[in-house]
Amino acid sequence: MCRGKLGIVIGMIFLSGWFGSVWAADLKIGVVDVQRAVNESQAGVEAKKVLTKEAEKLQHLYEEKQKELQTIKESLDKQSLMLNSEARAAKEKDFQNKLKEFQRWQEDNQNEMNQKRTEMERNVALGLQKVIQKIGADEGYTFVLVKNESIVLYSSKSIDLTDRVIKAFDAQKK
Repeated sequence: MCRGKLGIVIGMIFLSGWFGSVWAADLKIGVVDVQRAVNESQAGVEAKKVLTKEAEKLQHLYEEKQKELQTIKESLDKQSLMLNSEARAAKEKDFQNKLKEFQRWQEDNQNEMNQKRTEMERNVALGLQKVIQKIGADEGYTFVLVKNESIVLYSSKSIDLTDRVIKAFDAQKK
């Protein structure tokens, strides 16, 4: 089975070399750095500002909860010599439960922020995709590829449409 696929690939390479000059005249290729467009578009910048404000609020709450836990721990340490073993064990268990609750709260909030960031990037990328498709269709592009290291290893700046896509996307929002 692998030899059959290899043969097809070799045949395609041969044919593209044979007909390459004919096809090259008809091809119009562009690339877009979608991640850069998400980060630099007005919608992306605004979304990141909202996420940053939420992260700052969470950081403030985190610090408050951490201080609260530190106060409880210090109180427990001071009282531990005066408490009998049962009371000490109960207070330590209570502290451990609060610590676990804090850790779960922190993890949940981190996951929620990650989901919000992913959702924001996805929403902006979907809007950008519509703009890219419109530019591609209106200007007769054969292909518009996503520019990143794993797909497009090199592209000339002359075929990079990222700045134009950002401008067109931002213009839609006005």
